[in-house]
Parts: sequence; structure tokens; C-alpha cells
Amino acid sequence: MADASRMDSEAVVYGCIRLPASPDRLAQQRRCMHNRRALRQLPLADSGALLSRELFAVSGDDEHGETRSQLIHFGLADTGVEYEWSHWIRQFEALLQQMYWATAVVHLDTETAGRHSFAWQALDECHRPGDAPLTVRCEWAREGTVG
Repeated sequence: MADASRMDSEAVVYGCIRLPASPDRLAQQRRCMHNRRALRQLPLADSGALLSRELFAVSGDDEHGETRSQLIHFGLADTGVEYEWSHWIRQFEALLQQMYWATAVVHLDTETAGRHSFAWQALDECHRPGDAPLTVRCEWAREGTVG
């Protein structure tokens, strides 16, 4: 019985991709729209893909010329994502390669493996589509009682 509950334990993935505001409003609007197009090109959730467009919500980019940071939030609760984690990360990094951003953070919370936090930082002030390979920093924490 305990083994079955472990197999069915839910994992939660959530995080944020951030494109900081730019004083160049036109450039900022182009970058924000480019990022929205990249997200729209993701498959639908019912396709069975690990990354789908429904996982993402965009805020901060204003069509009226306001200069704000674009925040792209995402979240997923699933019973098997930690077993596909290396594939999920590869697909997430492929998405990042296509986008403009400065920072990206992903949290993976699981009952069996604890919390893993992954962080990407652009080498310059902003990553541009196709820029140099990405580097990631991972932190791991496990909560629980010792006894």
C-alpha cells in the first residue's frame, strides 16, 4: 500500500520567467509579443506534451505603451512529472532559447525527493533568442522530521 501511494504522490512544478522593463518602449513591446508568440507555439495540454501553452500566464506587458517587466508565470500539478524531469527541463530550456528574458526560476516540489529550485540568469541584461548556451543553478532542500 505504501509503495502505491508513493507512485501516486503529486509533484508540483511552478515558477516565473522575467523580462525586465526597457526604456525603449517599442523594443519592449516587440520582445513581449515575441515571447507571447513563442508560448502560443507550444502544444495544447490534451496533446500529452510535458510543456503546454495552458501552463503559462503572462502579465506585465502592456499594449498601451507602459514600460513594465513582463512576467510569465507557470504551474503544473502532476503525478509523474518528477520521473520525466530531465525531459521537462530540456523542453523548458528549449523554450527559453526562443525567448527574451533576464531570469527564470523553476521549483519542483515532491513528497519523495523534496524541493528542487532551478535558476537561470542571462549572461547580459537580457537573453535574446538563440544566445549562447544556458547555465542553470540547482538548489535542493528536503523538509521533514529527523527521528
